[in-house]
Amino acid sequence: MSKSMTVISKGLSQERFGAYRRATCGNAAALALYEWNNAISAALWADIAHLEILVRNAMHEQLTAWSSRTCGEPRWYLDPNRVLTPNRLADVAAARQRATTGRRGKPETSGRVVTELSFGFWRYLVSSHYDRTLWKPILSRSFPLQPRRKAVHTGLAHLHELRNRIAHHEPIHAERLEQRHEELLTLLEWINPHYRTWVKRQSTVTSQLVARPAVSAEPEPTTTAPKRPRSDR
Repeated sequence: MSKSMTVISKGLSQERFGAYRRATCGNAAALALYEWNNAISAALWADIAHLEILVRNAMHEQLTAWSSRTCGEPRWYLDPNRVLTPNRLADVAAARQRATTGRRGKPETSGRVVTELSFGFWRYLVSSHYDRTLWKPILSRSFPLQPRRKAVHTGLAHLHELRNRIAHHEPIHAERLEQRHEELLTLLEWINPHYRTWVKRQSTVTSQLVARPAVSAEPEPTTTAPKRPRSDR
């Protein structure tokens, strides 16, 4: 192992770099896979960011209209219809606090609160728990090209989990990344086909998938002890 490779592998930590060595054969191949993992993570992160914004805005629009119509209160996250679980209400409370704290003490607006709600929050709003209270009467309208709640939830769950792995700089090279990216594009299409076209046009995921390095390489030369001569006995 060269001196520079030794320094890099030590800086990355044996535990982290070791995961890439086990997936390849040799330190050079492991570093190439590590670098590609970062590149594909960045490409997916950009597309997932578009997905998160477009999903939450589509759902927020329908929830606002529903809450205004049924309760005269557009701020649906205040739960005037009493449908949110304690966990989701806790998410809202934390989001409202983040939206209004800081050096400038910004006033609360729906837009600021919605921005502070995590991707996971929106995923859980289409879980089976909310099938009758939110999905069928309201949120199904956010995905007009997909009437099946479970299909939407499954796709969001996969992308939410992948997003979190990327956020924690974890290896994703062994994941079904091409399939996950297609799920992302399909979710966008279910909201509006123009969203899929727009994100796909600017995405670099496909080119990164093509550029993936081989997972194996010629093993690095090792020094072996000379064989002992056979005994004459």
